[in-house]
This record gives sequence, C-alpha cells and structure tokens, in this order.
Amino acid sequence: MSHHLDTPLAAQNGQLYIDDLYVFSGEDSTVLVIDVNSNITGVYAEPGFHPEARYEFKVHFDGAGFETLTYRFSFGEADADGRQDLRLHTLAGDEAREDSAEGDLVLEGRTGEPTGGGGTRVWAGRVADPFYIDLSLLALVNGAVAKGTAVDLSAWRPQEARNSFAGTSVETIVLEVSHAHATLRPGARIGVWCATKLATDAGGWRQINRAGHPMMWPIFWPGDTDFSNPANTRHPSEDLASAGQVVADQVAAVVAGTGTSADPVGYGRTVARQLFPDVLPYVVGTPASYGFAARNGRTQADNAPEAMLALVTNTAIPSGLTPAVAKDQRTEHFPFVVPV
Repeated sequence: MSHHLDTPLAAQNGQLYIDDLYVFSGEDSTVLVIDVNSNITGVYAEPGFHPEARYEFKVHFDGAGFETLTYRFSFGEADADGRQDLRLHTLAGDEAREDSAEGDLVLEGRTGEPTGGGGTRVWAGRVADPFYIDLSLLALVNGAVAKGTAVDLSAWRPQEARNSFAGTSVETIVLEVSHAHATLRPGARIGVWCATKLATDAGGWRQINRAGHPMMWPIFWPGDTDFSNPANTRHPSEDLASAGQVVADQVAAVVAGTGTSADPVGYGRTVARQLFPDVLPYVVGTPASYGFAARNGRTQADNAPEAMLALVTNTAIPSGLTPAVAKDQRTEHFPFVVPV
C-alpha cells in the first residue's frame, strides 16, 4: 500500500541513502556492492531495505553515455525476525534505462542468506561498515571547498587519526557475476553507478539518490541530507553540463589558495572532467584500485577518501589511516562482507 510516497518526508529515509559503491574482481567474477542506511547518519530510520523502493546497479560499456545493463533489486516487507524477501531482475539494451520495463527475474531469495544460480550470486543484509575515515579531516576539506580557500592542515595530526566509522553498520547488497557472462567478461571496459528509486503515488518511479565515484556527496554536497540537490535525480550523462563548471570553480579556488598549480582554473576543469560523468570506471578481470594516480573500480580496502581529498586539493592529504584499520570488516571470499 502506498503511503504518500511523493511527499518530501518519504524520501528522507536512510534506507534510500547510498553510502558507498564498490566494484572489484571476485572469484573468476565481477563483484558489485552497494551500501545504504548507515547508522552513523541522522536520516537513519530503521534496519532493512525499503519495501517500496528499487536498488539498481547501472552498467555502461566502452564509455557509452547510457547504461545497457541494469541489475534491479527489490525487497518485501520485513518479517518478525527482520528478514526480507528479495528479487533480482536484469534489464538489457534499451530496457536498461526504462523504469517501466520489467526485465527478467533471475533470482529470488531472502536477506541474510546467499542465493545463486546461472552464474550469479547474491547476498544482502546488515554488515559491519568497511569504510574508514576520520571525519574531522573531511571537515577541514569541506570548509575549504565551501569557502574557496586553501585547506588548513596546521592542526591536523595524522598520527592521532581515528576511524569515525568504527563500530558502525550498513545495509549492503552484494552481487557477484561470473566472468562467463555474455558482456561482463574479462577485458570489457565498463562504468558503474547505482541508484535508489522510490515508487510514486502515480504508479511510476522517482530516483532518490545515486552514486559513482566515492566521496562526491561528502565533498561537494555535504548538506544534502534531504535529497534536495538536483544531482540526486540527474542521469550521469547530464553531469558535466549541469555541474561541471561549479565543481571546476570550487576545485580551482582551493588549488589557487593552496598554490599547488600554476593554472588552477585549468586544473579545476581537468578534475571536473575526470569526475563527470559520475560513473566508476573498471576493466573487468583486472585488479581494482581507487587511488590518486589511477581509478579502476574500488575495493573495500582502498583508501578512497585520501585519494579523493588529494585530487580535489592537488596536494597530499595524509589520512593517518591504512586499510588495516578496517580489516575485520571485510573478507576475501563471497559475500566479502561481515554480517552483524
């Protein structure tokens, strides 16, 4: 039953807020992971996935502007134990872009339990959050980006850094697709983004939140806790025209203040072109790594915050943290997460 799903309050739900997207190589496979509903956020409402929402992985091939493969997850109401039924549909070709397309039902299962078949495995449920950063460092960069000034790290002590996400949890969806897949095969150049969509009272679907590169929202739209920024509803193909100049100007101002480039304006434009469209690039079958020098997918161990902060400021930003700080929040084998 619908309950005023078109009201602003309906969208202010942690179950629809995307915390992270990961893309990496698994066991002769490609692994896609989306995390939502962190209990560190103020919009966290209740455990579980929204039963009137869709959670989608969008896959572009060979630099195409639009997706031609979509993995769509939907969930039922939680039972007395908090478990939910889940369904996975795939949509290919032009249908991958259409909310009205039904696609093919490929898997059905339950949260907290592995489900597989036909070269695909799925696990969904609540897990320990593998993300790591000291939020006080992010605040320093946020302030500089907002004011257009140099980042003042004079009071930052990397050796005293603490993981602000220690002990927190998220809802996660893990999708593993065999390298035997017709198009997600080794060597394929893909771009991946994800989105949450909410059913509307009129019977359609409204995109609520999306993610590609890590840290985009915390750096450029840190106050968007109510999904009011237009970036939420855009398709990545619109990013550069809609927000490229704004982001370029923000980066240029920070870099000019820092004095790390002889051409801050040119550097800002370069960064905007690297981040937009906001789609995470990956070459299937290769080791994933999200760093300052190269961005090829993203593993749960990657220090993506450090890489993004360095990119935006054009200077080394030591986070003081290493992957070891969250080693107990991830595993090397399916489902690659630690349930809680």
